[in-house]
Amino acid sequence: MGAVVLDHGILAIKAESELQASNGRRSMRFPSRTRTEGGNAMMMMVSSCCLMATDDCLCLADAQYVVMAPVVVHGARRVAGGGWGDIDLAFALILPSLLLRMVHNQIWISAARYQTARSKHRIVDRGIEFDQVDRERGWDDQIILNGLFFYVGYLLIPSAPHLPAWRADGVVAMALLHAGPVEFLYYWFHRALHHHFLYSRYHSHHHSSIVTEPITSVIHPFAEHMVYYILFAIPMLTTVYMGTASVLGFVLYIAYIDFMNNMGHCNFELVPKWVFQVFPPLKYLMYTPSFHSLHHTQFRTNYSLFMPFYDYIYNTMDKSSDQLYQSSLKGIEETPDLVHLTHMTDLQSAYHLRIGFASIASNPSNSSMWWYMWTLWPLAWLSMVFAWVYGSSAFVVERIKLKKLTMQTWAIPRYNFQYGLNWERESINDLIEKAILDADARGVKVLSLGLLNQAKQLNGGGELFRQKYPKLRVRLVDGSGLATAVVLKSIPHDAKQVFLHAGPSKVACATAFALCEKGVKVIMNPKKEYDMLKSQIADSRASYLKHSSNHMPQIWLVDNIDDKEQKKAPQGTIFIPISQFPIKKIRKDCTYLSTPAMKIPETMQNIHACENWLPRKVMSAWRIAGILHALEGWTMHECGDAMMDAEKAWSAAISHGFVPLIKLESFRSMDSVTGRCMQL
Repeated sequence: MGAVVLDHGILAIKAESELQASNGRRSMRFPSRTRTEGGNAMMMMVSSCCLMATDDCLCLADAQYVVMAPVVVHGARRVAGGGWGDIDLAFALILPSLLLRMVHNQIWISAARYQTARSKHRIVDRGIEFDQVDRERGWDDQIILNGLFFYVGYLLIPSAPHLPAWRADGVVAMALLHAGPVEFLYYWFHRALHHHFLYSRYHSHHHSSIVTEPITSVIHPFAEHMVYYILFAIPMLTTVYMGTASVLGFVLYIAYIDFMNNMGHCNFELVPKWVFQVFPPLKYLMYTPSFHSLHHTQFRTNYSLFMPFYDYIYNTMDKSSDQLYQSSLKGIEETPDLVHLTHMTDLQSAYHLRIGFASIASNPSNSSMWWYMWTLWPLAWLSMVFAWVYGSSAFVVERIKLKKLTMQTWAIPRYNFQYGLNWERESINDLIEKAILDADARGVKVLSLGLLNQAKQLNGGGELFRQKYPKLRVRLVDGSGLATAVVLKSIPHDAKQVFLHAGPSKVACATAFALCEKGVKVIMNPKKEYDMLKSQIADSRASYLKHSSNHMPQIWLVDNIDDKEQKKAPQGTIFIPISQFPIKKIRKDCTYLSTPAMKIPETMQNIHACENWLPRKVMSAWRIAGILHALEGWTMHECGDAMMDAEKAWSAAISHGFVPLIKLESFRSMDSVTGRCMQL
């Protein structure tokens, strides 16, 4: 059985090759047209408010909701003219049903991503990438268009305002009409779409996603959507003609379509075996995620919509469908080699998790969608309260792979402000301790402490747990060695002096010591921090550590700096953060570098979410350090006062394909007068 999952993964690669070949053949025949022209372009016309910028910018697709403005205006006029009693049930449910569908779909998206990250029932063991997320970000287009069609139908069908709330005979009629004409016509239309002429022009857009997610189900060119709307309208319009239609019957039918679409495109098996054992004929009336996954990897089998009996009738059912279902349901237990333990930052960060909103998580958290995030503030606040009250353990948010290394990201259900509350420290440490012991019991090799989980005032940089459990097999890593190396490599080679504006952190101290060893003057202003460093530095290099409040070099190493302090920096200053949190950019005549981070290797899989404020395919040095510990097999704990040699960590990062964000020589060509702000 286990071999079937492996074979299915090979088929996924084969499917991708076939897809590329199909697109290539089409490109040779029609060199002046793109793959989605004539199909997806029409969808763009319908939601014409979707203004596309560069690849690194966000699509302003949310403006597409204005197409529903006529419904709102119509409703407002009716209420103003005749009061709420003038609103019939059919009209009243148009907008709420759209909202319900969006919530329904988002629940499936979040649940599927959570299960794919942690479940042993994965079907295709491959990741998705940013291009798939970008391609599928407009999943709500079809819901809005569908709502517009319902409104037009309401205006054109005379009996629409008088539809009853419920009629059982109408629901039965729609069920029979769906199982008959709809499933039959869809089956043959779907087969036609797999003919090269139609496939290369239209359906290949849907099949670009070899590894499917629930939202993959509704990613089609506009022309395909129109055909699907016509098919799904058959049961509804027929019951209207028969006089058995009902408002809730329509809502229930659309909910059924959404449910089956989302369920069938999950990349994990969730339909229990007992369902088919209790009612064996159900295998002909309901497909499973593994059944439809074979269609996305083999293309020429399993064409049915939701009911596989037409595949049985016309002999197009994949012979391995039952076998893949059994093996996916059984699954394979997996222990990650590495766990990165992080937490939420601000209230909106919950949506930026991979299991949150895909389009938000795929962009840096400080992107231009802040206005959209603030509209969700009440929900964000409720999420925080719920996590605070009921969050009793870390949860899995991500699963990625590099070479043979399997990694998971776990999140502590707490936010930045909670780490600053003295009375919350014990409970937060309990959550971190529980995660460490869980990882140790499962055989995890390395656990890296992200963000404030390694705060010195919280647990001594992880030393609290190392001392409490001296026999820990899992290695605790705070990543300070590599973070120090990245900071040092970010300083121009010809720098003679720097200004250190930072507290007594491990990275700050290590950076100051390394610079003094190289003969670079380190100037500090706070007397307390200066005296502390002065007492620890070697006498032979103590002269390179200076205390001054007047002399300000143009290279500033900073962790937490306010606006007032930033304004003291001379024009053309290069701000180099040395902490995990970015600094606020208020100076247009200065250059701001990223927090210590590096670009990930191209071979890293399943990277389709940004790490907090970092750009795509960039990872923080603290997180990379944990990966290096696992790849190199280092046995030391890097926590408390212990720190990995910075040069050793840097060399290991480069050898494993991690890339610096900037070329150091670029500083020499920077215009220090205009002072380009760099977000790399």
